[in-house]
Amino acid sequence: MNLAGIDTLAKAPLADGDVFLGGRWLAAADGRTYPVYDPATGEPVRWVSDAGPEDARAALDAAERAAAGWRATPARRRSEILHDTFRLMLEHRDTLADLIVRENGKARRDALAEVGYAAEFFRWFAEEAVRIGSSFADAPGGGFRHVVRRHPVGVTAFVTPWNFPAAMATRKIAPALAAGCPVLLKPAPETPLTALAVAALLARAGLPAGLLNVLPTDRAPEVVSAWLGDERVRKFSFTGSTATGRVLLGQAAAHVVNVTMELGGNAPFVVCADADVDAAVRGAMDAKMRGGGEVCIAANRFYVHESVAAEFTARFGAAMAAVRTGPGGEEGVGLGPMINRAAVDRIRSLVDDAQGRGARIAARGTVPQGPGFYHPATVLTHVPDDARILHEEAFGPVAPLTTFTDEDEVVARANATVHGLAAYVYSRDVARALRLAERLEAGMVGLNRGLLSDPAAPFGGVKQSGLGREGGREGIEAFLETQYIALDWPTD
Repeated sequence: MNLAGIDTLAKAPLADGDVFLGGRWLAAADGRTYPVYDPATGEPVRWVSDAGPEDARAALDAAERAAAGWRATPARRRSEILHDTFRLMLEHRDTLADLIVRENGKARRDALAEVGYAAEFFRWFAEEAVRIGSSFADAPGGGFRHVVRRHPVGVTAFVTPWNFPAAMATRKIAPALAAGCPVLLKPAPETPLTALAVAALLARAGLPAGLLNVLPTDRAPEVVSAWLGDERVRKFSFTGSTATGRVLLGQAAAHVVNVTMELGGNAPFVVCADADVDAAVRGAMDAKMRGGGEVCIAANRFYVHESVAAEFTARFGAAMAAVRTGPGGEEGVGLGPMINRAAVDRIRSLVDDAQGRGARIAARGTVPQGPGFYHPATVLTHVPDDARILHEEAFGPVAPLTTFTDEDEVVARANATVHGLAAYVYSRDVARALRLAERLEAGMVGLNRGLLSDPAAPFGGVKQSGLGREGGREGIEAFLETQYIALDWPTD
C-alpha cells in the first residue's frame, strides 16, 4: 500500500492485504478476513485481513531481524523519522480524521483533535530520542569509576483500544521507536484502519522495514499469546479494561515480561462550594463528553457541593441536552454513535439500574431515528451510592450527579473505588484545590481544567487503573534498560 491508498482505505480493498509485516502489505497467512463496521449505520466499512498466530510469529521474526540495525541507528536519525511522521500526520489530518469517524463514530471535531494529539507524540518523542544519555562518575569510595548507560529494552508488543485509534497507537509507537525498539502492534478489531494509516505514514517517512508490524485481527487471544509466550518479546504495553489487564499480566508474568498497563477508570469530578460554576460546567462538558464519553479518563461520578448543586445541575443539564447527536461526519454534531450495540445496551442498563434505585433524569438529549448505535447525552440526579453507575465505568455520555457537604466526606466517597486513573476538582481556592488533589487517589488530577492529556506529561493511574506511565520523560524510560559498568584501568 502506498500513501495514496490511505484515501481509499475505508472504501476499497488493498491489492495485497491489510497486515503490515516486515514493510510489506500482506493477506493473513490463512486467508481469513473480518468486517469493520461504521457505528453510525451498523454496516460494514470494509473487510480486513484477520491475522492469526502464524502472522504473529512472522511479525516477531521481522522485528527481531530489524532490531540490531535500529539499535545502532544514531538517535538523530531516529528523531528525524519521527519528526517527518509528525509533519505527515498533520498534512493528512483530514483523511485521518475521516478514517476515525468511519470506524470509531466520534464527532469529526473530536476526530480532528485526536489526530493533532496523536501527531504530537511523534514530535515530543523525536525530541526525547536525542536526550537519551549515559553518565560517568568517580565511585565515592575512590579507586574506580561508574559508567551508567541506557539501551533499548528490545522487541515490544502493544495492544491498543478502539476509543482513540490514532493516539493510543502513537503514544506507544513513538517512544518505543525513539528508544530504539522495534514494534508489534495489535490494534482493536473495531478500529484497525487508522493504525494501518499511521503505519503507511511511518513507512513514507523512512522507517526501515520490520520496525513496525501492524496486525489487524479478530483473534486477539491467539495473536497476543503468541507474542507473550515468546521470550524475544521484552516489553508489553496494553491499554484497555482492568479485567483484561489482569489476564494479560498473568501471561506476561510467565516470562517476566516488562509491562505497562493503562487500565480502567472511574474518575470523580468534584465541584466545591466556591467553584466558578460556569467554568465547572465547561470543564464538565470537556471531561464528560470528549469522545462521546468513551474515554478512560472521562468524568464518571459528579460530586457537587449542595450549596451550588441546583445552579450547576441546571446549567450542566442545559448544556448536555443541547448537544446534537448524529453521524460523526455531519456538520454541527457533538455526539456521535457509541462503538456498537453492546455498548449502548450496557449504558442503558446502568441508567435503568440507577433509576430503579431512585435516581431521576434531570436532562436528556435526543438521538436520530434510523440505524446506528446512539445513546443520548443524559444527566442523572439523586443517584444513591449503591447505584452501579457510581462503581462501574459508564464509558458513555451519562453523568450521574450527587451532592456533598464536607471535604472529608467527598474525599472518602471519591476514593471508594478500586480505580485511580483521573480526578477533577473545581475551586477558586487554590489551597483547597491542591489539598483535595493530594488526597485523591488518582494518577492524574485536573484542577479547574477538564482536559488532562498532554504528550509532555506522564499519563497513568494508581491502584487497579494500571502500572507505569506513558507520555512525558517517563514515556521513553519505559523502553530503556539501565546498565551499570564498574570501570577501572591500570594507572602505571
